[in-house]
Formats: sequence, structure tokens, C-alpha cells
Amino acid sequence: MASALASLLRRLAAVALVLLLCVGFISPAEAKGKAAKTISPEDMAVIRRQAEEFMEAKDRLPELATLVNERDWVFTRNLIRGPMQPLGREMLYINQRLLPQDRKEADKRAAELKTALAELDEAARLQDGSRLTKEYSRVASGFGAYAEMIPAEALS
Repeated sequence: MASALASLLRRLAAVALVLLLCVGFISPAEAKGKAAKTISPEDMAVIRRQAEEFMEAKDRLPELATLVNERDWVFTRNLIRGPMQPLGREMLYINQRLLPQDRKEADKRAAELKTALAELDEAARLQDGSRLTKEYSRVASGFGAYAEMIPAEALS
């Protein structure tokens, strides 16, 4: 009787262990598949702060366009290296707090905008008017493309 009871307890323990392992393996897999659907209030506050700075830089595009049209090499570079300099950091902070599924695209658009700004700066340094105009167009479209990544709640 004791050996039958011990055998039954071993089988019961084995079944319990199998069930415990199954639950342990299923739960992390389910958690990975369920990405956050909303941005936390704390992250939204950071995005809102950084988006405000981003939009201030974006609002300076008409000023930059005037400098480009006038071929003002020095002040074009000053605007890029001065008020627009923190733009990369602001986009980085925003991207880190976006939903996981949006981060890759936001990183791509931020990199494109930073590259366009660097190319615009280089065109001004070289005093290349046609390249300056072309790169300004890339900068303006880059601002527009990246702004689409900012959640609407952060812009209101």
C-alpha cells in the first residue's frame, strides 16, 4: 500500500511539474507577443516636452528657407549649428519613448533628417548654391516625415 501511494504521489508530482513548466514557458511567450498598445503618461510627458522643442526648430524652416534663397552661407550654418543643433537629441528622447512597433521607423526618419541637415551644412560650407537648395528640400521633407511619428496627443 505504501509503495502504491508513493508511486501515485510521484506521478502526481510529475504531472504538477509538467503543468508548472508549461505555464512558465507559455506566459513569457504570450507577454512578448503583447506589445504595449498605449504610451504611459510618464513617457507621453517626455515626448510632449521634446516634441515642443522639435516643433520650435521646425517653425524656423521659413527663416532657413530665406537664408538658403539669399545664399547666406554663414547664417545658414549658424542656424543649423545653433538653434537646430539639439534636434538629434530631442528625436532620440522621443524615439525611446514611442511604442516599440514605431521605434524603428522613427529612428530611420530621424537619421534621414540628421543626414539632410549635415548635408545642408556642408553645402553652405562649400558655398554650393544648387546643392544648398536641394538639401534644403530634403531637410523640409525630413521635418515633415519625422513630425508624423510624434503622437497627436503630444502636439496638442
